[in-house]
Amino acid sequence: MKIVIVNGTHEADFIVRKLKKEKHQLIVINSNKTFGSYISGSNKVPVLCGDPTKDYILDDAHVENADVMIALSENDIDNYVACITGKKLFHIGRTVCVVRNPKRVELFKDLGIDSVISSTYLLGESITNESIIESFIKTITLENNQIMISEITIEQDFDIVGKALKDANLPQHIIISCIYRAPEVIIPNGDSIIKANDKIIIVTTPSDFDFVIESIRKKVPTHAFTRG
Repeated sequence: MKIVIVNGTHEADFIVRKLKKEKHQLIVINSNKTFGSYISGSNKVPVLCGDPTKDYILDDAHVENADVMIALSENDIDNYVACITGKKLFHIGRTVCVVRNPKRVELFKDLGIDSVISSTYLLGESITNESIIESFIKTITLENNQIMISEITIEQDFDIVGKALKDANLPQHIIISCIYRAPEVIIPNGDSIIKANDKIIIVTTPSDFDFVIESIRKKVPTHAFTRG
């Protein structure tokens, strides 16, 4: 199959590696020059540096009549524009769009995207118990156990408490897709502050899972509570 993969960071690297092993024809476009070079070097595939929402970039990449486009940007609207441009102007057979805001899943489907994926939405659809956030502290897996979604309750003595996500020194191989702070559901960004008793939904891979959990549950050093 001819598959176009646009934007994304570690999740793009993961998907490129998987699809390359399956011998698909890959077209990789990334607006992040640094990460595009990383994906290219680690997977030995060419990566076109450019904005995949622009039709001339898609034209330069020769995406015409591709079987699938997968859009992995952190910006939901960019993913939508890239997919719909690929579908309408370049006759791409099927579009797959990742969104951070679960409210956009049905909207983007109605607007013509074939598959819209939100880890938060999938989690919600998997649970029927109305007390899910209070009682569901488990891990679910997707894609034959290659993607792991887990909920973690943030305790008062975790080192992450009071820090913005961008300053929390978390592993790179992690996506925090949702923060539940009763009664609010927050779709976080780098400036979002983690608070005690938050419940966070994380997405990672099995190989990184234990390290990710350990990093989030890291406790504040004991000396931080004592006076010199």
